[in-house]
Amino acid sequence: MTIPPAELAGYADVVFDIAVPVDRDDRVLINAEIEHAPLARALAEAAYARGARYVDIWYFDPYARRSRVQHADEATLGEVPSWLDARNEELARHCGVLVNIRGTATPDLLVGQDPVRAGLDRMPYLTSRQRLQLGNLVRWAIVPGPTAEWAQAIFGEPDEARLWQHLRPILRLDQPDPRAAWERRIAELLRRAEVLEDLRLDAVRFEGPGTDLTIGLLPDAHWTAARLESVKGHVFQCNLPTEEVFTTPDYRRVDGTVRSTRPLILNGTVIRDLELTFTAGVVTEVRASSGADVVRTHQATDAGAARLGELALVDGSSPVGRSGITYLETLLDENATCHLAWGAGLPPGVPAHLRAREAADLDAAGVNRSRVHVDFMVGGPDVTVTGVGHDGGAVELLRDDEWQV
Repeated sequence: MTIPPAELAGYADVVFDIAVPVDRDDRVLINAEIEHAPLARALAEAAYARGARYVDIWYFDPYARRSRVQHADEATLGEVPSWLDARNEELARHCGVLVNIRGTATPDLLVGQDPVRAGLDRMPYLTSRQRLQLGNLVRWAIVPGPTAEWAQAIFGEPDEARLWQHLRPILRLDQPDPRAAWERRIAELLRRAEVLEDLRLDAVRFEGPGTDLTIGLLPDAHWTAARLESVKGHVFQCNLPTEEVFTTPDYRRVDGTVRSTRPLILNGTVIRDLELTFTAGVVTEVRASSGADVVRTHQATDAGAARLGELALVDGSSPVGRSGITYLETLLDENATCHLAWGAGLPPGVPAHLRAREAADLDAAGVNRSRVHVDFMVGGPDVTVTGVGHDGGAVELLRDDEWQV
């Protein structure tokens, strides 16, 4: 059973009414996998109906990536075609709209391949796209696209309708007015961020099975949510769904061990039971029951790839978490529970007095720089999150998946 076209059209309206509003004469880029074609077409229809100048859909085929990992010269695996970067740069010139559809049809397609070779090929994730998003040079959003293949990976059967029924409440599409529902939720998250910012914390500590990790924060740590503003003043919501409040930590002050509480999909491999040990801000040990070498290769991308760039808190009220499903897709799984990210620090989470500084000055201030950014899930009812004040005093932030402040 496929999703009725009218429901896909309604979903596309939510994307362009709430996540990334389209203005007349906008350029719109849509990145998808081949299986996402029905949603990509619905998005194109909705964008043109709003006056878009041109909508370009780029389909990525992960099977072609597997062929590359199997056969291409290893020295070429890190290369990205220049025309793909040019596409992104042209969009940035016009401050256009970028929609990335997620929900991979093949989360473990590269199982059995050389993990080092698999880690070298990071397609379809481009450094130029990361630059657009981290700098808010465009209005951008990541949205889930249900497919029978994704349902197969989650449920063991290609029941796309079942997956869609879980996604509808997560996306607030079951609400009489999804726009109003999302406005209320974003307001709640921004209020929560204000509470955390007012605590003036020096560090955050995660404690649970296999986890005892302390993460230092930047001076005057700034907490926020996924309501962003482009360089030309367009307000947008970068993730649909979003349930997090986040900050950019001081990458130099991270010590201890953390155990991931959900699988992570990375470079065509399912990373299970991931554990990372940090010493003075750098990952010094990687353990996993599967995929550890893929993580090690990824974290060797550059100096910042083995350091933290994001700290995000999510409580048990998240509809993603309440669904009880591991979606094998970071966009959803990171909005089910607390998560961290190795790689680039997030500019919206940087205190205002640091944002205008040059890159080298930001690095010296403790803001991580990297060509990568990978979220992994570390929260849940067994993990307690505690804030540490500058005087050493502690305040519980999350216990049993419930806010304590």
